[in-house]
Amino acid sequence: MWLLSTFFLAAVFSCGSAQDLQQTPISITRSEGKTVLINCHVSSSDFSNIFIHWYRKRANAAPERVAYMSSRIFLENQADEGKFSIEKDFSKSICTLTVSKITLQDSATYYCARWDAQQGYYNKVFGSGTKLIVSDKGSSPPANSEILQKKHENQIMYVCLIEKFYPEVIRVTWTDEEKEITENVVKGDAWQPTEEDEYSIATWLTVPADNKDKKYYCKYEHESQKNSLPSQVNSTKNAPQEGDCSAIFNRDVTFPDVTLPDHLMHRTAYLVYIILLLKSNMYYLIILFFIYRMRTPTKHQGKKV
Repeated sequence: MWLLSTFFLAAVFSCGSAQDLQQTPISITRSEGKTVLINCHVSSSDFSNIFIHWYRKRANAAPERVAYMSSRIFLENQADEGKFSIEKDFSKSICTLTVSKITLQDSATYYCARWDAQQGYYNKVFGSGTKLIVSDKGSSPPANSEILQKKHENQIMYVCLIEKFYPEVIRVTWTDEEKEITENVVKGDAWQPTEEDEYSIATWLTVPADNKDKKYYCKYEHESQKNSLPSQVNSTKNAPQEGDCSAIFNRDVTFPDVTLPDHLMHRTAYLVYIILLLKSNMYYLIILFFIYRMRTPTKHQGKKV
């Protein structure tokens, strides 16, 4: 089951480009009995004729298709009639999934998808995903967000710290004044620094020291708020100088000559652990594959004898 869920999530990012299907919002937090709408923005010149599929991925469960639509809706399970409905806005190329009278069983991440033909092959392209959280606790925007910086030899490290938000679903990206930056970026998962339901997240960007005058942005998208933090501003709160950084990072453990608080160091160690775990699982699968290939001819030879 774990492998099936992992392969599905990998397919979301490998089978086609998720940029073709952008979902909004990234998460929805509602109490039981409410009705929610999930939008899928489709980049296609043939929007009126293509089939849009909707998948539900519950925690610790395999993904399942709940409905699909071209000119009319088809439910995967007729018992869901009245639960799911789909509409297309042809003027805006938006397909909307409506989940009515939600219950705790509806808590899941919902993906829109479509088939895409490239060079004679069909790939299923998945959307960016929308997580539905069924809870009486409402969403809350980050209580604090700031960019910290530290010069290390011939490099500058920017740390974007976003604190105390709910739910944990958040999308954080680094950009310059032209495009998104993906190189020399380390992204962490959201974590709970306290026993409360609020979450925090941090992401690192490393650039050459020669780019000290260039402006970078840490952009985040949360259910309750969107914001863009510049690396070069007059306010020392959003962009502390090198001396201020040591006052904020006042613990004994260092990471690339930057003294990090304990919770950031724990997240760094956690990321390393996850990477090593994924690598070990990949090696395990590769070994199993070769064992299978080695044993298969032996079985066939035994049948011939």
